[in-house]
Amino acid sequence: MAGRRNGTITKFILLGFSEFPKLTVVLFSIFLGIYLMPVSWNVGLITLIRMDSHLHTPMYFFLSNLSVLDICYVSTIAPRMLSDFFKKQKFISFMECTIQYFFSRLGLTECCLLAATAYEHYAAVCNPLLSTAIMSPTLCVKMVAGSWITGFFGSLIQLCVLLQLHFCGPNVINHFFGDLLQLLILSCSDTFFFQVITSVITVIFGLTSVLVIMISYGYIIATILKITSAEGRSKAFNTCGSHLTAVTLFFGSGIFVYMYPNSGDSLNQNKLASVLYTVIIPMLNALIYSLRNKEIKDALNRWKKRIFS
Repeated sequence: MAGRRNGTITKFILLGFSEFPKLTVVLFSIFLGIYLMPVSWNVGLITLIRMDSHLHTPMYFFLSNLSVLDICYVSTIAPRMLSDFFKKQKFISFMECTIQYFFSRLGLTECCLLAATAYEHYAAVCNPLLSTAIMSPTLCVKMVAGSWITGFFGSLIQLCVLLQLHFCGPNVINHFFGDLLQLLILSCSDTFFFQVITSVITVIFGLTSVLVIMISYGYIIATILKITSAEGRSKAFNTCGSHLTAVTLFFGSGIFVYMYPNSGDSLNQNKLASVLYTVIIPMLNALIYSLRNKEIKDALNRWKKRIFS
């Protein structure tokens, strides 16, 4: 059998969206647009933050790193998915599956970055006079580096355990990428230890991040309620509104995907849920932080004036 070595499956067949053969061109066009939009928007956002000195603040430093993360996120799945649309047989190696899994688990890094951004908002709203001293450039770099390093090692631990699994049976994956849940179903190894490790790491990162975010926003809300002027409250809400929306989308979509049943009639719905998590959310993050942010709009207007003048 193709894709088998020494009795172990080394390649899998992806079914992708083969249940919609007449919509291949339409689906390709839609997903190409969905992929190009978050990449171009995030690249533009990173460039704008780098070029405009008014945006050289802790909040936009964290935002630029979230944009880099979103580009990595969407580029892990989408290019392969697009290239498979016009292939009769869509093969993917086990190593490619593990690489996709590793980069998809950079969501651990995003948990940390969202928590770091929440702490930055706490410093800006609750201690405005000391926020510059609290969120020093050195601390910001350490927080971002710590987010990337801890997320990387969290993913690496899971990857090392995943590489110990063996596959000797069916090799058909009813998905558009090497979906972890279906890989576990196809494995002929005992996957209990891997599931325990994955669950423990996910819970540790998720709960720690949510706890930091909730405590930070508890203090933020208490401070906002003490502000007497409507303008001051509005400014504080604008500072936090985009971040809260991004947090809700990230954790909400993650819970929806991983708590969603993954068998029988739900497989097509699971694909759509995965599209939401891996492609749509990175696009929405950039839009949320850009369109709802006055400082980003002002920076865009300044650069428009420079270009056309």
